[in-house]
Amino acid sequence: MLSAALLMSLSGCTSQKVPPGAAYDPAEAPFDSRRFYNRQPMDKGLTDLAKLGWESLTRATPWPEERAVEVQAVPLDESGIHVTFINHSTFLIQIDGVTVLTDPIYSERASPVSWAGPKRAHPPGVLFDDLPPIDCILISHDHYDHLDFGTLERLADRHDTQAMVIAGLGTDSVIERTGFKDIRTLNWGQSTDCGGLSIHFVEVRHRSGRGLLDQMTTLWGGFVIDTPHGPVYFGGDTGYGPHFKTTGERYGPFTLAIIPIGAYEPRWFMKDVHLNPAEAVLVHQDLKAEQSIGAHYGTFQLTLEGIDTPIETLRQEMTEAGLPQSVFWTLEIGETRTISLSN
Repeated sequence: MLSAALLMSLSGCTSQKVPPGAAYDPAEAPFDSRRFYNRQPMDKGLTDLAKLGWESLTRATPWPEERAVEVQAVPLDESGIHVTFINHSTFLIQIDGVTVLTDPIYSERASPVSWAGPKRAHPPGVLFDDLPPIDCILISHDHYDHLDFGTLERLADRHDTQAMVIAGLGTDSVIERTGFKDIRTLNWGQSTDCGGLSIHFVEVRHRSGRGLLDQMTTLWGGFVIDTPHGPVYFGGDTGYGPHFKTTGERYGPFTLAIIPIGAYEPRWFMKDVHLNPAEAVLVHQDLKAEQSIGAHYGTFQLTLEGIDTPIETLRQEMTEAGLPQSVFWTLEIGETRTISLSN
């Protein structure tokens, strides 16, 4: 069941319209006229998937059926940087009164269907109706745990139809059906303005696809948000690679980096697409981040590790790296933290 859930989340099980990729002519992301690909190739095949399925049956650490959380209200602040962890990779970032929402998912499952696929282990830390008006929605890629169609539909129907949605090339073929009108799709290295903030789409190492026929036909990436207090990084999903140092050199040093730390076991399979905590610490250093927050853990069981293992392992890796715990930390579900600023 875990391997089926993983494949459903990472690859999808229903076909979608294949975007007209040949018309992109991208300047930055590798592209073969039909599909995007990573600069570091991935070499997993059907035999590897079978092995993953067996390990999922025999090695997965059980998660609790449901974990209680204390739902929080979002304090509305008009100055500085304030970050609220809603769940998984969903963060509300307030920057001098501009609200940015990342990879929003409020659905019960990260799946194309309501009756199967990864089920959430806890409710979102902020009630949907308590979300403030959103200025910018960032979608890192089209996997179901990051581009949640139902949540985007609810946002469009609620009060945010005027919000701008920013994502990778080709992703508009899905997003436009949710009701949003202002959709900006970017290549790596391209940028757009939202709420007076410059937002850049940057390289990460991952993949895309919501169905069997559209694998790698839309572009995945991370985001850099330029702010008056220094840049903020949101990584989405990614494996480790030299792109982090490139991003750090081009856009850093970062005031804040939101870095994925979960869904990384078994390592032989997940290393291509997901960081483990040790690699996340390297990313923190590569980006030259003053502070980092862990993401992408504890809500949907996508891989083999336990629900709290990413947090515990991150603390161990920070100690082994000789770094203070205060520079790379995690938030409780629903917690809001004001980011201390050095400038």
